[in-house]
Amino acid sequence: MLYQSMVTITLFTTLNVIVLLWLGTLANPFKALYALLREFMTNIRFLLLFLSMLGILVLNKLELKFEMKYPVHYDFTPLLFRLEGQVVRQIQDLFYAPWLTHVLAFFYVLVFQAIIIGSLGVYLIQQNKPLLYAACYAILFNYALAIPFFLLFPVDEVWSYAPAGVTFHMLAVFPDFEAVYRPLSGLNNCFPSLHTSLSVTMALLAFQSGNRRWAWITGGSALIIIFTIFYMGIHWISDMLAGVTLASFATAMGLYLGRVTYSRSNDLPVLKKTSRAA
Repeated sequence: MLYQSMVTITLFTTLNVIVLLWLGTLANPFKALYALLREFMTNIRFLLLFLSMLGILVLNKLELKFEMKYPVHYDFTPLLFRLEGQVVRQIQDLFYAPWLTHVLAFFYVLVFQAIIIGSLGVYLIQQNKPLLYAACYAILFNYALAIPFFLLFPVDEVWSYAPAGVTFHMLAVFPDFEAVYRPLSGLNNCFPSLHTSLSVTMALLAFQSGNRRWAWITGGSALIIIFTIFYMGIHWISDMLAGVTLASFATAMGLYLGRVTYSRSNDLPVLKKTSRAA
């Protein structure tokens, strides 16, 4: 039922966002929507930044269409296999359990995107504008730096490379994954792992927010999602390491640009106070 279509996935993601907003702020989750609309109407900088963030998501979708129309004729998957061997298979063999597959599929498909949306919502509710801007910038950097790798450094998911000996456990829970979810991510768009980079980015930002509850939620989710990409047989170790590196850079740039953007639209003393609290 959870994974019947993108409609049900969107519905349950929305429910996850509502729960996460309540857990992260102990406030009415729908305050985030009101705060978002208010920012759109009163803050042109944020509106342009938000539209830019949506634009990079559209660009990522166009990249998938470009790949299908002009496929590359080289593949770096064998290189990663020579470096790593069957490490991912060993992780699968060590931890496999049917119940765990259901839990991790939930995190990979539903919690991952809810954490990203929820992060924006938490900072909107708490009026933490430096972190709100930083999150938008960081998402932009994650996609802007990953897309060239997807085009020029194609790496297939581990399960699809037979010598790796890996099972795609996602199909046990989500049999229509390739038809329903695959259009969101190309099979050879593995390096770097955006599930890793975006999850770690949200956690790193949360630990700068002063909101300990949200930091623990995003930090725990990031660790679970990193484990999930191996357990499900989706990513190589190299993908994860590249994702963590990307997250570190995107977070640093996001925090810097977020504070610069905030300082240009608000008084500097408030910015300094917010920075110390973070």
